[in-house]
Amino acid sequence: MRGPDSPSIGDYACIGDCRTAALVSRSGGIDWLCLPRFDSPSIFAAMLDPARGGTFRLHPSGGFHASRRYIGASNVLETRFQCARGELVLTDFMPMATPQARRRLQPDHALVRRVACTGGEVDVTVVYDPRPDYGRARPRWFRNALGIFAESGSELLVLRNDVGLAWSAATDAGLRGTFRLRAGDVRTFALAYTRREPVVLPDPALSGLQLGETISWWEDWSRSFSYNGPFRDAVLRSGLVLKLLTYAPSGAIVAAPTTSLPEAPAGTRNWDYRYCWLRDASLTLRALLDIGFTREGEAFLGWMLHATRMTWPELQVLYDVFGETRIPERELHHLRGMGGARPIRVGNAARDQLQLDTYGDVVDAVYRFVRRGGELDRGTARMLRGLGDTVCRSWREPDNGIWEARSRPRHHTVSKALCWVALDRLIRLHDAGHIEVDAARYQRERDAIRACVEEMGFDTALNSYVHAFDDGRLDASLLLLPLYGYASASEPRVRATVARIRESLGVGPLVYRYRDVDDGLPPGEGAFGLCGFWVAQALALDGRVDEAADLTEALIGYANDVGLFSEEIDPTTGEALGNFPQGFTHVGLIGAALAIAEARSGMTSADACGSAPPEAAA
Repeated sequence: MRGPDSPSIGDYACIGDCRTAALVSRSGGIDWLCLPRFDSPSIFAAMLDPARGGTFRLHPSGGFHASRRYIGASNVLETRFQCARGELVLTDFMPMATPQARRRLQPDHALVRRVACTGGEVDVTVVYDPRPDYGRARPRWFRNALGIFAESGSELLVLRNDVGLAWSAATDAGLRGTFRLRAGDVRTFALAYTRREPVVLPDPALSGLQLGETISWWEDWSRSFSYNGPFRDAVLRSGLVLKLLTYAPSGAIVAAPTTSLPEAPAGTRNWDYRYCWLRDASLTLRALLDIGFTREGEAFLGWMLHATRMTWPELQVLYDVFGETRIPERELHHLRGMGGARPIRVGNAARDQLQLDTYGDVVDAVYRFVRRGGELDRGTARMLRGLGDTVCRSWREPDNGIWEARSRPRHHTVSKALCWVALDRLIRLHDAGHIEVDAARYQRERDAIRACVEEMGFDTALNSYVHAFDDGRLDASLLLLPLYGYASASEPRVRATVARIRESLGVGPLVYRYRDVDDGLPPGEGAFGLCGFWVAQALALDGRVDEAADLTEALIGYANDVGLFSEEIDPTTGEALGNFPQGFTHVGLIGAALAIAEARSGMTSADACGSAPPEAAA
């Protein structure tokens, strides 16, 4: 039996409506929610400061034991509280814009919390304490027969309930109240948000109907899921996470719905991940298409092509959900941070970095789209030529690398190899008649890149590819070499590199990104969940399928109780670290499972990593 405390990252689950997302603690607290979209200022941010951030809590008034699950193939969360005198079930969801809902007048941005007593009787505590603008604003409260209103500037929150609750007065700690439920009782709290538009009131009486429609919406969407290989349930949950992180109006997929969750307890590596990284493009597209979510994959590609045109012929590292490039990084000094981890950052200065690997990510994503029968219009063909020309001009420059080091630029091995991938895919598209490029020039530059990587990016004494040219240190991003088809997983140099990474960066099934590399920041972070799945994928591509499957099973065991992964994992405690849930970790899980399934079905490594040329379009 326990009551509300200070939850860890893994104590949260996530709900959303494909525009934003809320994090719900195991003890019934909504401690993170930004409205109206992922990268908006927060309404609730108790994760980053329990005193100032704001929360919306519903839980038994006494001690309890909590268990939870997602209902079916959905992102509707059910938390079950076992209490001394009874049982309580809390169901949290954000209503989806279903066809039925569009025929009714209902809020565009809403959150519904249904609490039911399924046995005995339970006293329930509710705390409603919105703190807009990352806790910097104090709303103006007023109430009438229509509900409880919290106004801040042009923003308005409306809370309605069917409890008949006698709230305590609004104070700096928000509204608080207690009510009793007996077996069979169901009560609803419905919250709506609006900004500079007419108020549409949420209706608690519709919550049962909305719940059914929302579960049906998610399960109907999940019927496109076509994967039937190993770890099917984990792959499906990962697909649901990627859909949860999708901004439906544009097709963009954010890296995570949170900012500044620490990568080490009380650490300083706290970043804002509520944006879209081109680095993730190819692997994310591959994951979506290969498990059946074609519409989401194509929508993501469409967003990517739109966003990259905003900075063409050069690429920015990250963009917002509409392709906007102005994402300045600043610090919020008034929030204490999760467990005291500071600074709290909004925006991300990585937007100003040079990351040459992004060119390979973007071009390879388009290449895979064409391999599946997609066609390129003239604008996209022109865009690709511009990117190829930029690679030819820029690949010899040092960059910040895939991990966005905040130290001096270096000649990162993987950055050069992904430039090779960009030119290789453009040559293949040219040969197949999809685009016209200066193939002779691209071939010369492609060959020069490979010669450079093989000479300066491989350390013969270490018998491994290395972090940067003439560096001598390891980097788990080197696992991408076989995943992108730069080299076969069975080639001696790749095999040796995978072995070295596991020996030097591995802790059990987990893998650190790097060690003893000056990235311009104080040391201290967890193992990177994604990198462990990259090892499993590389093993599967090398035909070591049983070893890959055992590793993947062990890694899946680090997900929390509802199947969600953070960015990093503490190898000692198994605790989640970093922003949460982290889409790229789930992409890695999907990639590992697919590679294992492909290897077991007899598909070759070349087929699995997509090195075969595309056929010309009809």
